[in-house]
Amino acid sequence: MTHNGIPLVFVDLETTGATAATDRITEIGIVEVSAAGVSEWSSLVNPGVPISSFIERLTGISDAMVAGAPTFAELAEEVLERLQGRLFVAHNARFDYGFLRSEFKRAGVDFRATVLCTVKLSRKLFPQHFKHSLDTLIERYELCATGRHRALADAQLIHQFWQRIHRDLPHGIIAEAVMLLTAQPVVPPQLDAGMVEEMPQNHGVYIFYGEGDAPLFVGKSSNVRKRVLAHFAAPADASLCAQIRQVDWVECAGPVGALLQEAALLRKLHPAHNRPAHHGDDELCAWRLAEQAPGCFVPKLVFAGEADFARDENLYGLFASPKEARKRLQDLARAHHLCLSVLGLEALPPGAPCSAHEAGRCLGACVGKEDVSLHSARLMAALSKLKTLPWPFPGAALLLEGEEGYVREAHVIDGWCYLGTARAEGEVETLLEGAQPRFERDTYKIMSKFVDRMQSVG
Repeated sequence: MTHNGIPLVFVDLETTGATAATDRITEIGIVEVSAAGVSEWSSLVNPGVPISSFIERLTGISDAMVAGAPTFAELAEEVLERLQGRLFVAHNARFDYGFLRSEFKRAGVDFRATVLCTVKLSRKLFPQHFKHSLDTLIERYELCATGRHRALADAQLIHQFWQRIHRDLPHGIIAEAVMLLTAQPVVPPQLDAGMVEEMPQNHGVYIFYGEGDAPLFVGKSSNVRKRVLAHFAAPADASLCAQIRQVDWVECAGPVGALLQEAALLRKLHPAHNRPAHHGDDELCAWRLAEQAPGCFVPKLVFAGEADFARDENLYGLFASPKEARKRLQDLARAHHLCLSVLGLEALPPGAPCSAHEAGRCLGACVGKEDVSLHSARLMAALSKLKTLPWPFPGAALLLEGEEGYVREAHVIDGWCYLGTARAEGEVETLLEGAQPRFERDTYKIMSKFVDRMQSVG
């Protein structure tokens, strides 16, 4: 059954992993539907790289099975002939389409197609259902599964789903859903619309550049393509979009990598349209409690030259500037009835009441009404939520990110400094060689939330 007379191809792939940029196809399955009828084609593909034991267990495809199979480059012409000019239908289509585009690109072919994802189609047509995986559709519609995780068998299942919905629903409803899901996105006229197909539909960071490669904006998203297209369609972003001359992006394995890349790019590029932020850690400071007299602790503002922000266990706050640090301490004093004189926020003669005491907001440590040890205890309690987390490892540490059991990236951190991301064997050692970690507030704020997922190097 074609779609409004347009021939269809139902496509499924098996691969060595989850990343189109680095992994390879091991099998292709295609069900072709046209006015001439239905035909099927499949082929194993020699990926040129080893197949992991995990993938072999999942798909049943081993190194021995593909050893004599053609490479994708050898199959490219035939595969292109079967796909070109047809509506490309796949389940979780960004995966299959992305892998095919990458393989064709390696073969010197710029493959593009109109793509329909049956996961999105199922969600659109049946919003009352929560799950739309292929296994769920098999069970829900009693599809005939002759095999799973083999390319042609899964392509057949997608075709069966297409046939089933045409039996259950009016053609017009399906046609409208397909039209909406395959509509071409709005792209500023000065940009190449073809770049949209290159954009990842998963975690990453994107950068807008203007005239002369001037950085305009840096953002992050769990779906880079969707977020960038949202900018293009938003009236509020019209002025920004009119200035864009180039869009670049960095694909990431997960949300932590996107956060780290965004912070690194903001520090490096200072894009004009991002919210103003501190551009470095030159004024970075924190409060440290110092025992001025027995039982009397007072806050002292310290800077990088006086404290090791990565490892000092007696720091509170990490502020971008002394002004910000004093403002936060004043807020704490007001909330906890602390003495401005004892805190050093007001310079007064001994025994003189601070302004907070005169306003009834200080319990009297400045005039001897409150024991300084009690004031110190309340100060410690007030500061407790601002206490910094010292770097918990003897040296560098890694945070691994990936999906579906694959480790795709290893983020290398040392003393709350982001050294980079390793994506291949040996890159961790390269990042560590000659590294001189310097405490980074942005990295600290990100990684302190994920410290339980990190592991020491070595």
